[in-house]
Amino acid sequence: MDTVVRGVCVLPILGCCILSAMYVLSLYVWQNTHLRNHPSIIKKRSLSVFVTALISPIIIYVFGSPEMINKHSMMDLLGFRIEGLFMACTVPLILTMILFLGPLTMQSHSDNWQLYAEPMYWLNNCRDLVWLRDHVVAPFSEELTFRACMLPLLMDCLQPHDSVFICPLFFGFAHFHHVVGRVKNGYKLRSAVLLSVFQFLYTTMFGAYSALLFLRTGHFVAPFLAHAFCNHMGFPNFREVFAYDEPKRSTTLFLCIVGLLAWCYLLEPLTNPLWYQNTLYWKS
Repeated sequence: MDTVVRGVCVLPILGCCILSAMYVLSLYVWQNTHLRNHPSIIKKRSLSVFVTALISPIIIYVFGSPEMINKHSMMDLLGFRIEGLFMACTVPLILTMILFLGPLTMQSHSDNWQLYAEPMYWLNNCRDLVWLRDHVVAPFSEELTFRACMLPLLMDCLQPHDSVFICPLFFGFAHFHHVVGRVKNGYKLRSAVLLSVFQFLYTTMFGAYSALLFLRTGHFVAPFLAHAFCNHMGFPNFREVFAYDEPKRSTTLFLCIVGLLAWCYLLEPLTNPLWYQNTLYWKS
């Protein structure tokens, strides 16, 4: 794919804006008086984002260049391909777990790992609408809209690193709609906005990581699994670490730092495009 910058990317940026607006607006097409975790709201919003996910690839046809569309199949552009699939399902997830080495250690202190070994834990989760939304529906729909559909547009006129920087901004700004839900939950407007600003910061950082995974592996499944895992882990509660007694506190903090440093060191080699037979978005 041509990655030479060709002026201002007016049409691709417009396409990304439309994708972002479509996704957020799809969450509010239903009239309701319930909170976001109510079963009826989860079902309706899941249907909405599913329909949006089906429509989103059309934006690539409308705003993408004929050269890109004629040269590559839509499935390849979206990252749904067989070559390198096993590596894409395992290595990026392991890389993400390395980043969460400290939080995973914190979970071991609370015996969560024993819970993961229980089949009933997973069976009950598969029946839980909130769990399915957070671990399946949201990661799938968001990665399809904000990575698989946006990045082909951006890569049509930008260099890979520029796309990694710009793409997550749409993802981060899209989370500002949570201000509405927080105010509805009883938060003061100022508190709701501040929480959304914080959410914008860490979702934008994750979005950059997710975009990098998509571009370097060329697979949709890589950012999808990383997204689902990060949603499961949540933002680390570092205050809990400082409540530990020694030496548990120092050991956990040390592992947090080791995980971060190891992730930084392994990010490039473990996402080598050659491992994933990716020649579409990022040539090694």
